[in-house]
Amino acid sequence: MNKVLIVDDSATMRKIITRVLRQAEIPCNTVLEAGNGVEGLAKLASDPDIDLILSDINMPEMNGVDFVKAVRTAHAKEKLPMIMVTTEGGEAMMKNALDLGANGYVTKPFTPESIRAALEAYLG
Repeated sequence: MNKVLIVDDSATMRKIITRVLRQAEIPCNTVLEAGNGVEGLAKLASDPDIDLILSDINMPEMNGVDFVKAVRTAHAKEKLPMIMVTTEGGEAMMKNALDLGANGYVTKPFTPESIRAALEAYLG
């Protein structure tokens, strides 16, 4: 996996996810960041070589559920792995995201092991 896009409205959380990816020894050369789904779509449009997306659910402007829907439909990225990052209270939204095409999710707070387990199928 060469490029990972992290979409989260918290700059601190984006840095934490980046650090956890490294701690989990996830092979990624480039980590791109976006503060919401709108920014995430712009990054995806400008850099079509993104290999994986990790996205928060609760964000301003465009939430994670709408982001999944847009990536899967408007951007025709049916096979791009998308893993959602959510809090315990987001179960209904998480089910909706999975129904729209997210590949899996990790619950906050997370560990390097839980990130690695969620991404294991895509590390090939």
